[in-house]
Amino acid sequence: MTSYRGLKARRVLLLGLSGVMAAATVSAAAPGARAVDEGRDGAAAPRLAWRACERTGGPAGQECAELPVPLDYRDPAGPQITLAVTRVRSDRPAARRGTLLVLPGGPGGSGVARLTQKGVALQRQLAGAYDLVGFDPRGVGGSTKAGCGLDAADRELVTLRSWPAADGGIAENVTRSRRVAEACARNGGALVRSMSTANEVRDIEWLRRALGAEKLSAWSVSYGTYVAAVYAQTHPERTDRWVLDSSGDPDPKRVERGWLANMAQAADDRFPDFAAWAADPARAADGLRLARRAADVRPLFLALAAELDRRPKPSNVPGAPLTGDRLRQVMQSALYGDQTAFAGLAALIKAAQDPAATPQLPTDVAGPMPDTDAAVTVATICNDVAWPRDPDGYRRAVARDRVRHPLTAGMPVNITPCAFWQDRPADEPVRITDRGPANVLMVQNLRDPATPYFGAEKMRAALGERARMVTVDRGGHGVYLAHGNACGDRTVTAFLRDGERPRQDVYCAG
Repeated sequence: MTSYRGLKARRVLLLGLSGVMAAATVSAAAPGARAVDEGRDGAAAPRLAWRACERTGGPAGQECAELPVPLDYRDPAGPQITLAVTRVRSDRPAARRGTLLVLPGGPGGSGVARLTQKGVALQRQLAGAYDLVGFDPRGVGGSTKAGCGLDAADRELVTLRSWPAADGGIAENVTRSRRVAEACARNGGALVRSMSTANEVRDIEWLRRALGAEKLSAWSVSYGTYVAAVYAQTHPERTDRWVLDSSGDPDPKRVERGWLANMAQAADDRFPDFAAWAADPARAADGLRLARRAADVRPLFLALAAELDRRPKPSNVPGAPLTGDRLRQVMQSALYGDQTAFAGLAALIKAAQDPAATPQLPTDVAGPMPDTDAAVTVATICNDVAWPRDPDGYRRAVARDRVRHPLTAGMPVNITPCAFWQDRPADEPVRITDRGPANVLMVQNLRDPATPYFGAEKMRAALGERARMVTVDRGGHGVYLAHGNACGDRTVTAFLRDGERPRQDVYCAG
């Protein structure tokens, strides 16, 4: 399936999403997958030529390589693409017990960047227990790239996310979604058609073989939990210690569409945290107090967004005024983070209220993202599962959602390019079962604006005794090594480092 933090808001683009699949039988794998596995059992493993690639702020000794993988696994001897791979070897060889794969969110997140950002913290927590490995999925970062040739206006976060018109109309969203789908069909080629969870899972298995690892452990976040789950479904015998950090509802009929729709209620659940922060008297000192009572912050925000719908305000970015939808998008992105993100949202609200101030837009909403980034996210969610095609159904859903969840104004259930996608999914989504190794640890914030707790509960129920879940009483997206919750971090570390999986589900106070 996931920052007001520029990276997170861009990479979590349409979703911020997640999910995880439990191991069952190989018959749940996509057509052709098992045949490909059997056909290559005796083949030589792909080889990796490592080179030093330390980055500022990253771990010492970081190495990089390129992994060739089939463009189409049904033709493994055919055209190849390359994936950017990185690793940090265990600095305590005597303590090393295996390989930990770091899977980021998205779709569209960079595993190379994620390992660079989190490598030092992981080394500190895991005490040399693993070689740490990450990779950029096909189309991302240093891997083989493709694009859809989208117009700049169609690559803005506030247009790729289908915010309805001020009156709730979706006619412009329908036109844009059709245009994006047609551009991807016309310009994307075989690589865009190949971007899917199923192929990322196949790429992980190709990488495992190249690493010479009998099994993998994993720390997956947001959409990465869905990738990790599908891998565990298809290759249960290859999974060691499996962490799912911020998971979504596993309903295989809806997959990404359901995750996106759930973000409406998730924003409602998270917004009170911001409201309490913005009404705290301590905010008066920095000029960011929005109201005397937390209950007044939500109506203030809704009224301001409606006013900006009618009269957008010039911002610091020429050609990018502060509209109601840009304000809503900044709000939604800020809910992912902590008090630093809250401060940015409050400052934007204050500037919008002040006739003499010029609002300073975050880079996320100030202009178009690269064509490759937009293409990866759109292609993955459209290639994974078939979406409804009737615009009238979306129109009705938006009308209902705007009443129930005015903070997100109908965007989470609105039409996307997937309604007009010209290629049908090549693989059936997998279904979670409770069959397979009992080696899964879920960790989840109670008020997650992207992968809400009620979705994670469905995942937990489906996994049964395969999993334990650590519930952290706080808001935001992402738990482990994210916001400093000692209980949550300690429980995950004990599982990954020492194999101590809780006997029952765990609750961690905020």
